[in-house]
Amino acid sequence: MEMRPLLVAICLLFVTPITGSFWTVGSQVVMDPMVVCKKTRRLRGKLADICRKEPSLLKEISKGVQVGTRECQHQFRNRRWNCTTVKRSLRKILLRDTRETGYVNAITAAGVTYAVTRACTMGDLVECSCDKRTSSGYKLNKKKNKNIEKMTEGEWEWGGCGDNINFGFKKSRDFMDAPFKKRSDIRTLVKLHNNDAGRLAVRNFMRTECKCHGLSGSCTVRTCWRKMPSFREIGNHLKESFDGAAKVIPSNDGHNFITEGTTIKPPSRFDLIYSEESQDFCISNYETGSLGTQGRQCNSTSQGVEGCELLCCGRGYDTKIIKEKVNCQCRFKWCCEVTCKSCLEKKTINTCR
Repeated sequence: MEMRPLLVAICLLFVTPITGSFWTVGSQVVMDPMVVCKKTRRLRGKLADICRKEPSLLKEISKGVQVGTRECQHQFRNRRWNCTTVKRSLRKILLRDTRETGYVNAITAAGVTYAVTRACTMGDLVECSCDKRTSSGYKLNKKKNKNIEKMTEGEWEWGGCGDNINFGFKKSRDFMDAPFKKRSDIRTLVKLHNNDAGRLAVRNFMRTECKCHGLSGSCTVRTCWRKMPSFREIGNHLKESFDGAAKVIPSNDGHNFITEGTTIKPPSRFDLIYSEESQDFCISNYETGSLGTQGRQCNSTSQGVEGCELLCCGRGYDTKIIKEKVNCQCRFKWCCEVTCKSCLEKKTINTCR
């Protein structure tokens, strides 16, 4: 059920507003971003501008969706729903408004932000460059961002080139949110909120990196710049938000949402939300997109989500022992070669019934 390294699923962005843009390779759903842009006669505003004027940006957006999809599959690899991109499952899941959909939207928005920002820093886009803001520009943002770490003591100055997160943030929003801006139904409100939470997970966890200068590396003066965290850190943070996501309902004015329970704390901009309960994903169900867990590998000694009891939904599991060839008795020969023997190693495999 893992995603193959293909051109990737921008279907995550446009399941509802744009149809007919899907194509398949094997059982996987993929989308060429150029297919979306061929429909620019239907599109308006910033999204249409990106399609017509910024083809190199589209390539980075495609990379960002791929980064997000891979991270989603890593974070959910041991769960009943493992962020599979199998066609019939993906479409059904994304047409609902569950926690899982919220995470997919957030991690995709984060991936696009991340990829575009990195492309700016690397000089791969003519539309942008790395961030050359001065310390005054940083201090202005510092008041709004409680997650920016304190600078260590000593003399320092801004220099070099930081990650241009503002450009990546803006282009992710322009491309992913533009088709939904004029709609105010609960599903759209939730989607836009989760998209923004994904982008904020990148921006608000940026850190300061410094390079030391001075005699013999004494670090009497440092040059500092802002850098994005690893995408794994972003995925971990959004996974925590997934676990604590709040269920919301439409507000009376029809243009906003409120939490379903009056005692539940209203979600912040950084929290994930949803409006539909998730299924248990235990049994294959075409209507809901569940592939079930039959045949999935599980850990018989774990009490966690990857354990056979939870992953197999109490149906039990089958065990078999296989033999694998592994390198063993490795030795280093001067210079510079490592030689190993090939040994057979027994391995226990448990699969859900």
